[in-house]
Amino acid sequence: MDENKGYTVKFDIEQDKSQQIKDLVKEVYTALTEKGYKPVNQLVGYIMSGDPTYITSYNNARNLIKKVERDELLEELVKSYFDHLK
Repeated sequence: MDENKGYTVKFDIEQDKSQQIKDLVKEVYTALTEKGYKPVNQLVGYIMSGDPTYITSYNNARNLIKKVERDELLEELVKSYFDHLK
């Protein structure tokens, strides 16, 4: 029996997208770390230049990072920074 029958389910697409970006950045960060790179430096280089070669192809990290627009990536990183200040 469906307990939610008759109720409207609300999806928060913005929050879902935000979580997807966070998960993606964690995967890319891990791949960069495992390959011996300084992940912050590499991510900044990618965001500033748009050059995907800043991101290793190890564990599909380069393809993952290209799934998100750089401005969305930067926006999520800035939001996360300020959320941690609270």
